Amino acid sequence: MRTYRLVIACPDRVGIVAKVSNFLALYNGWINEASHHSDEQSGWFFMRHEIRAESLPFGIEAFREAFAPIAEEFSMTWRITDSAQKKRVVLMASRESHCLADLLHRWHTDELDCEIPCVISNHNDLRSMVEWHGIPFFHVPVDPRDKAPAFAEVSRLVQEHAADVVVLARYMQILPPQLCQDYAEKVINIHHSFLPSFVGAKPYHQAALRGVKLIGATCHYVTEELDAGPIIEQDVVRVSHADSIDDMVRFGRDVEKMVLARGLRYHLEDRVLVHGNKTVVFD
Repeated sequence: MRTYRLVIACPDRVGIVAKVSNFLALYNGWINEASHHSDEQSGWFFMRHEIRAESLPFGIEAFREAFAPIAEEFSMTWRITDSAQKKRVVLMASRESHCLADLLHRWHTDELDCEIPCVISNHNDLRSMVEWHGIPFFHVPVDPRDKAPAFAEVSRLVQEHAADVVVLARYMQILPPQLCQDYAEKVINIHHSFLPSFVGAKPYHQAALRGVKLIGATCHYVTEELDAGPIIEQDVVRVSHADSIDDMVRFGRDVEKMVLARGLRYHLEDRVLVHGNKTVVFD
């Protein structure tokens, strides 16, 4: 079913829900899903509505025009998107395949409702897997002595393919500040839960030596500060002394791909609202 997704954030006050609901009722808007959250700490209100597109007498541009006075009255930061307009997702990866393979499979089976115009990698290892899916693969090697030319090419490819969101599916390079700024809240990354305790190479080996009981992953938006952007999704699995290092690596890969897929889906369905360095996620 084609829907419009109305997403709103504004200073909290009486009458917001009533005003929006009355507006939709006035135009016979059929609400499939409604989510609200009032944040007492910040004093902000967050809302997401899914409305049947066919129930409204006008298209999305006319909706924007009609709704604008209400948005101004309540000082809203807002957007409305059309579920029929698939978001374009550029994937980036290095050598590890688990996250990329999982996202490609979910896209191939229509579990992820998006377009994947290309995959960018700093290595050639995953080319055959990507091209099997009929997706263009771009190898952009990164010279550690001068990374600027590589990231200029990455930026060009992302723009050329009109990306709505970029997903770092275990892309093992740090994006430059300018790219983070240009695509603020549009670059999604995944990292294991051991940071900052076990930094550097072989974190699962380090964790095993410390006898950790939980391993997990965090999906977040990329900012200039490494692995510190607004968190979209997290999960953990339990481990014990009986699990080997190989077991822990396997568990870690499983939770990474699950968390990344869920985080991306929430983004694609306009379920994530960013406020400062925090998110509201209507799952």
